[in-house]
Amino acid sequence: MNQSTNKMAVRPVFPLLMSMALPPMFSMLLSSLYNIVDSMFVARYSADALTAVSLAFPLQNFSLAVSVGAGVGISSYIARKLGEGDTEAVNSAVTHGLLLSLAHYLLFVLIGCLAAGPFLSLFTRSAEIRSLGQEYLFIVLVGCVGQQVQIAIEKMLQATGNMVWPMLMQALGCVVNIILDPIMIFGLFGCPEMGIAGAAIATVIGQIAAMLLSFFALYQARGALHLTRPKLRLHPGIIGEIYNVGVPTILMNSLGSVLVTGLNGLLMQFSETAVSVFGIYYRLQTFAFMPVSGLTQGALPIMAYNYGSRARSRVLRCLRDGLFVSFGILIACCLLFVLLPTPLLWLFGADAGMLSIGVPALRLLALSYLPAALGFCIPTLFQAVGRGRSSLVIFLLRQFLITLPLAWLLAGPLGLPGIWLSFLAAETVAALAAVGMLLRLLHTDPILRAEKCE
Repeated sequence: MNQSTNKMAVRPVFPLLMSMALPPMFSMLLSSLYNIVDSMFVARYSADALTAVSLAFPLQNFSLAVSVGAGVGISSYIARKLGEGDTEAVNSAVTHGLLLSLAHYLLFVLIGCLAAGPFLSLFTRSAEIRSLGQEYLFIVLVGCVGQQVQIAIEKMLQATGNMVWPMLMQALGCVVNIILDPIMIFGLFGCPEMGIAGAAIATVIGQIAAMLLSFFALYQARGALHLTRPKLRLHPGIIGEIYNVGVPTILMNSLGSVLVTGLNGLLMQFSETAVSVFGIYYRLQTFAFMPVSGLTQGALPIMAYNYGSRARSRVLRCLRDGLFVSFGILIACCLLFVLLPTPLLWLFGADAGMLSIGVPALRLLALSYLPAALGFCIPTLFQAVGRGRSSLVIFLLRQFLITLPLAWLLAGPLGLPGIWLSFLAAETVAALAAVGMLLRLLHTDPILRAEKCE
């Protein structure tokens, strides 16, 4: 694919962005549906099971954060090298990306075997909840090879502008999960009733199914991507380039786990119901954030490719169009949460006690969506141009430096509403910081500051 024929170089930006963003947006919405359906089934199995899954979420999300973060590093590197026309570096990155995904999997095998029990003991004294959570975590972490490998290949394909295969991979994994969940949890069609273990096994089977499809997709993309032998050694330069963007992105995505861990400890001081409400919200919010995340997946390779080929105006048009669409999605979701919190909570069998906590929680938390578009799209530009640490600063503000300390500070005088308001404060400060960092980048970057580079 040369610059004269590659669609990322010649196609009008907004139609290109939507054509590349709609498949991952659709697959992320389907993934959101799976997260919600999974929690609905678990909640109907038992209240303790829902609490256990909520407490287990940070470690499970950490596994996802590593796979997505490393994948973003691979995607950014491959897209930039495609823009530069360096085919050898592109093909070497494919091999390195797969080997790194296997190394990450081995890390989570150790975590699943050694850390699940001690982690859960930090948050609950209930032997039943701890046992359920440990059983769930052991299965999803020891079996996460499908997740690690599939996401690595998904990001490689997205770097080339191929968004359909990644959509099909995620769709297959989600559909398999949704089908198997009730069968394995409740013991339908002759399958033994496995409870929370059934939910975990269904997750692993779905991930493995998606991984198998990803290998087929990689083979189909051999015109753009090729596996190469690493010649008995890895290349530190390629690994460094991947992790330069990937590690900050891993840390960014892991901050959600740190945030949930800290807030779960705080919420347990109020009630287990408060923990369950926050767990439900975190799954419901994926309806807002997952489509925007899918949009940024479509935008990143466009920005990275055109940055590599020094097409300044196309990079900035992609950022502008991404912000426009993101604002539209998040405003619509804000209205949904503010106007219809009770029906949303009823999906999880909410009783009067849960509604008394959940209704004001959803309404306050939804207000944070309004500035969040800036916190999503601008860091994507930083990732695309190889400035992962700038993205890390924004996500630190969003997920850690403000939210958690402020929640602990406000919980005393304001109670639960103070915890929810900390999200709005963090998103607002992060949005203002993102704008300031963007303006600085536009004045200092040798490509983005140029009056005309095309």
